[in-house]
Amino acid sequence: MKRVLLLTFMAVVLCGVQATAKELRKIVFKVDQMECVNCENKVKKNIPFEKGVKKLETDLKSRTVTVIYDADKTNIQKLKDGFAKFKYEAKVISDVEVK
Repeated sequence: MKRVLLLTFMAVVLCGVQATAKELRKIVFKVDQMECVNCENKVKKNIPFEKGVKKLETDLKSRTVTVIYDADKTNIQKLKDGFAKFKYEAKVISDVEVK
């Protein structure tokens, strides 16, 4: 009886771990409107609050924004819409799965 309960418990735990696995993706946007430090700060203060965003990095010199996001919670269009909220256009340079 104890063995059956233990095996059942382990099966539930293992299924729970697999069910919570996230598909993290890394996307790089080109944002031409990000011309100065104030513009960069605008991105840093707004985009991290979009649902699913896990990490954000900006590069003012190349005018790029790198976002690691949970693909189960958001998508590219929703992230682009996040930039549009403050009148910036984000063009996708790359989008890859994070391992």
